[in-house]
This record gives sequence, structure tokens and C-alpha cells, in this order.
Amino acid sequence: MRIGLLTEGGYPYVSGDARLWCDRLVRGLEQHEFDIYALSRSERQEDEGWVQLPPQVGRVITAPLWTAPDDGVVYGRRARSRFAESYGELAAALCEGGVCDASGESSAAEADRFASALYGLAELARDEGGLVGALRSETAVRALERACRAPGARRTAREARVPDLLAVAAHLERALRPLSLDWYEDDGLGAVDLCHAASGGPAALPGLLAHHFCGVPLLVTEYGVRLRTHYLADTESAPAVRALLAAFHGRLATETYRRAAVVTPGNTHARRWQERCGADREKLRTVYPGMDAARFTEVGESAECGDPDRLVWVGRVEPAKDLISLLHAFAEIRKEEPKTRLRIVGAPTGPEGAAYLGHCKALAAQLFPDEAEGLHAVGDNPVSFEEIGGPEVPTLADAYASGAVTVLSSVVEGFPISLVEAMFCGRATVSTDVGAVVEVIGGTGLVVPPRNPKALAEACVTLLRDSERRERLGAAARARALELFTVEQNITAFHGIYLEIVSRTPVCRVVLDDTGEPLPFAAPAEAHVPGHWTELSARVMARGGPGWAAKPPVHATPPIAATEGASG
Repeated sequence: MRIGLLTEGGYPYVSGDARLWCDRLVRGLEQHEFDIYALSRSERQEDEGWVQLPPQVGRVITAPLWTAPDDGVVYGRRARSRFAESYGELAAALCEGGVCDASGESSAAEADRFASALYGLAELARDEGGLVGALRSETAVRALERACRAPGARRTAREARVPDLLAVAAHLERALRPLSLDWYEDDGLGAVDLCHAASGGPAALPGLLAHHFCGVPLLVTEYGVRLRTHYLADTESAPAVRALLAAFHGRLATETYRRAAVVTPGNTHARRWQERCGADREKLRTVYPGMDAARFTEVGESAECGDPDRLVWVGRVEPAKDLISLLHAFAEIRKEEPKTRLRIVGAPTGPEGAAYLGHCKALAAQLFPDEAEGLHAVGDNPVSFEEIGGPEVPTLADAYASGAVTVLSSVVEGFPISLVEAMFCGRATVSTDVGAVVEVIGGTGLVVPPRNPKALAEACVTLLRDSERRERLGAAARARALELFTVEQNITAFHGIYLEIVSRTPVCRVVLDDTGEPLPFAAPAEAHVPGHWTELSARVMARGGPGWAAKPPVHATPPIAATEGASG
């Protein structure tokens, strides 16, 4: 099977989202061939290069999302008219109505209008050349303005001013850059058996076009729903800009879920978002992320449970992790259990994370003055801030092994990777009820409300005082993690989904041998049965492939000549 793996800002680049998951998937499914179609996010990401690719990767085709030089395409009068009509319809679909109605499903008429406009722009790009110049033109801004001022437009859209319209038009130009790519021919995505988008949003857009132009089935995997990410990230734009961009991403998500053969959320939390945007429940298959348990095996099998008076927090240092609440909770814990210590292990993410780390260190110094055992001893703080690779915590496994209880204090969380790692290590956990935490933990840990230091402190004290309960929860957590969250279960699940999709997809191309003849068993039997699915084969063969009925039957092996003296 030939898989077109679609990524955005990740694999095969050294840095980026879902890099490890995609690499494990490709290496685990060595019986298939992978073509990688990657959208990069920055020049720095491209300069850092790719990871070492396994032999089952046939080719890698990349395109930048961060830049799009003017391709010099100048449309004629008819092409300009087609662009104005399609872009105007797209803008109107964003300005009218809401993303989802009260029942949680997008209006079919609005969804169809958006889809028709999107594919109209894609067909224009295929027929006339790239859309870069047109999407940056005054025509695009004028069409967006007319849609915002039209009767029936939402109030937030009507309030858009010229700077807002320019900002929205610029965002749409970046988001629609995949429409101008030359990936959608018979020797590109048209030649794969299945497109697998590693996320929604821009990564899924080439899959939509491959389905539209070539009939290639689409599989969409979302471990973090892109629409949710957009809502959380866009907090500083004007209300009109936020509303229009939310409508665009919502419409794109709806169209992606409508056209996908199967959608695989990484957890129930993501699944609820997908259903809210119109994903058919019959198409949904929850597939948990596959994580490497091998590096945590020794800790999980060890009889030692770490320092019984130490709490451990592991993760990226950023405001969403709410370390402030954790420090205040630790102040309450120290009142009940004075010997307890807190190890915070993680690196800051970007300038915001660095500033937040500084604030947390200052708060820790204020809440917990350095302590010394005697008059002449040097004091230290019961809270330590460390990074992986230091002398005390050279590896992640060492970090989890150093304490008796692992804590998660986040206010926003998707799939809690640090909790799964702690579960592999057989550690009892205390977590806030956010994202997919409850689904991951099951009944193997304690869960408290977010932003509630008192509840967090009480749960930690409960486990610190009960070593037998810690051991029971840790053993149960390890068993649950090994059953649900390993690389092996992830690869097995996707292998089955690949076969399921391809087995029910009509053949859309003819496979030829070295002499130009069709391979006898390369196409499923239903390809020869009259019906609507034969239309796809006819279109492919019309582009240069042979017609089955125009030639005599193809023999799998040449006939064996009769030898002299053979008996009748």
C-alpha cells in the first residue's frame, strides 16, 4: 500500500509537532510505502534539516507555509471573474450564520457553500496557475468587505474595519497557500492509495484536494484539534478578526470531517470537538498516541518507589501549566508534611516561558526561605528547578524515579504525555481535571479541579501518608498505560484502519507492469463490475492508461508449450 503522509510543521523535520509519532508510525509499518508531503512553518525549521528516514519512505516533497513569493501569474478577464466569484462565496460563507448550530452540526447549505468556493479556487489554481497574486489583490479585500456589509451578515462581521479586513485577508492568503501547490496530479498525490493527514487544518487541505481531484480517500488524525488551538491562541486580535477567522477554521474543519473516510481523535476530549463541528460518529475511531515505554521499563519494574517525601512535576514551563497554584498548594502540603520536597523538572518554552519561570522561582524563594539543619550548615530551598540532562536528573526516567508522587497542575491540557510517562514508571499521580486527564488516568490516580491549590494539597497529602495506596495506584497505572498507550497498539490500530479504508474504496487507477500491461490482480474485483465506481477508473485510463476491454485478457504466466513425445 502506498500512503501519502501529510504533515504541517512537523515530520520529517528535526523540530516540530507530531515528529516522534509520525516517525514511529512510518517505521512500524514497514510493509507499506510512504510518500511524505510536508508543509514547513519557518525558514529555521527547514535549515535544521530532516530526521533520518527509513527505507520505506519513497519520496519527500516539501512546501513552505511561511513564505510565498509572487509567482508572476497574471489572470485574464475570465480568470479574474472566476476568482472574484469563488472568493466572494468563500467570504460570504464566513460572514453569514455561525460555525455550528444549536444541535452541534453545521448548516448543510453553509457547509456546501464554503466547500464549493474552496474547490472553485483550487480548480482555478490548477487551470490558470497559482493564487498568490490574486489572494493578495485589492479584489480579495473588496470581496471580503462586501460580504461583511451584506444583509444577513453577522454583527461581528459588520463591525470589521479596514485594518481588520486586511488582517483577515492576509491570514486567508497564508491558509490557502496549499491550493496553489502542484501536488494534485496523477504522479503526485493522485498516485497514492490513501492520504493520511497527521493533523487537521493546513495539513488536511492537500488531502481534501487529492480527494476532490483524484478520488483518493482521506484519513485525518488529530491528537490536538486545530480549531481548539486556534481559539486558544488568538486572544489579541480584534473581535471582528477573531470571529471571521474562527468561522474559516470552523468551516474548514467541518469540510475535512465530511470528506474524510475515517477520523481518528487521540482521546474523547478531541472527539467531542470533532462531533461539535459535524464529524459523523460512524467515522470516528479513537486511537491513543503511541509512546515508547522501553525507556521507563526499568523504573516501572523496580521495587523502589523513590523518595517517599518528594513530589515531582515534569513538563514544559509555561503559564498553562499553572505552577503558581502548585507552589501555593505545596505551601499547604508543607504545613501537614514538613519533610516534603518538590522537584520541578522542565525547560521554559520561548520568552513567555522564561519570564514565567523567573516568576515561579521568585515566588518559591518568597514562600519557602532556605532551610538548614544546623547553625553552621548551608540552607537550601525545598523547591528545586531543574532540566533534563543535569547531574541530578540525566533522563526523564530518573526524574520520575526520584519521587513517590507525580503531580500535574495544568489549567489547559490536551493529551497529558507526562502523566503517561509517570504511569509507565508505576508512579501514583495527582492531576487537575483538564483535557484528556480523566480519560488517561481512569481510576489509577487522584484528580482535582484546576486552579484549586487547597484540593491539590489535600490529594497530595493523602498519597504521601499512604504508601500502600501509592503502590496499588502505581501498579494499576502502569498496567493501564502498557495496555492503551504503547507504540505497538498505535501501529496496530492504524494498520487495521488503512486496510479498512482501502478495502472499501473503489479502484481509481490501473497498475501496469514493465511492459505497460495491467497487472492481473492489482485491482480489486469490483473494479470490473458496472456501477458508479467504474467512472473513476475510466477517467484515469483516459489519461493514458490502457482500457481493459480494448485488449485480450492478460495471462499471469505465459502458456507452457507442449513437448514432443508427450502422451495424449
